[in-house]
Amino acid sequence: MPEVAAHILPVLVVIAVGYGLMRIGLLDIGERTAIERLTYYVLFPSLIFLSLATTDFTRLPALSAGAALFAAILVMAAACLICRPFLAGRLAMAGPAFTSLFQGATRWNTFIGLAVAGSLYGSEGLALISVAIVAIVPMANLMSVLVLARHAAKSPPTAGTVVTALLRNPFIWACAVGLAANGAGLLPPAPVTDALDLMGRAAVATGLIAVGAGLDLAALKRPSPALVVSTVLKLVVMPLFGVGFATWFGVEGVALGVVVIAMAVPTATNAYVLAREMNGDAPFMAEIITFQTAISMVTLPLWIALVAG
Repeated sequence: MPEVAAHILPVLVVIAVGYGLMRIGLLDIGERTAIERLTYYVLFPSLIFLSLATTDFTRLPALSAGAALFAAILVMAAACLICRPFLAGRLAMAGPAFTSLFQGATRWNTFIGLAVAGSLYGSEGLALISVAIVAIVPMANLMSVLVLARHAAKSPPTAGTVVTALLRNPFIWACAVGLAANGAGLLPPAPVTDALDLMGRAAVATGLIAVGAGLDLAALKRPSPALVVSTVLKLVVMPLFGVGFATWFGVEGVALGVVVIAMAVPTATNAYVLAREMNGDAPFMAEIITFQTAISMVTLPLWIALVAG
């Protein structure tokens, strides 16, 4: 446990720096948004592409780890949809609020996942978390768009709208191009590769600062039952699903640790943007992101220590 905490503590410190910069006024909302967009559209895609393009996947249990993550997300999504009538009745949860709970339970914060996996497991951890991105990001985005369209949007989306939403995701493009380059044995010239490496190194810090800057702890003095349910699903039940499927598929060692990290990190910060754009409950989504991020500072080290032990 102390060793795990030592690797995660720097991640938490950088998140705290982002929170502090926002609170003292060195960052404003516009600047925070600019950092998020830079990280989301440029820096992290550079890191993902380079990691996927240069990794020898024959040495990694990529297929089994990816299958475990894919199965865990599918089961969680199905559980949320099955429980929708119960949540609507017992928690008085309207459609838009349910979509936020759904995103809170099924999506994951790649910024934190990449930072923790890289800190704990180095280049192997980064390669495996990139596998997690391939396995999770396209499906999680598709499911979120469809659930928002069904339970929150004013009118059902066309197939073109859904496809466009997926094609605009830079992580999906980075995964596709990185895997294609790996399969073809092609890499950009050394100066371009070095530039991508520099941007990838910057991605982790800026991503974590953006996470911290987006926190609003004052709004969480009295968490609602729906907020607690979303957090339990994501930070307790989802890692259980991940460990269960990973064990079933024979995943162990570093790969098991990365599966747990991917399942135990809080939900994605850009879930708020999607909720806002598709008439979801954006304020509730913001509360979920903040609450889960705060609670994961305790639960994530516990999960990693449990698996490592």
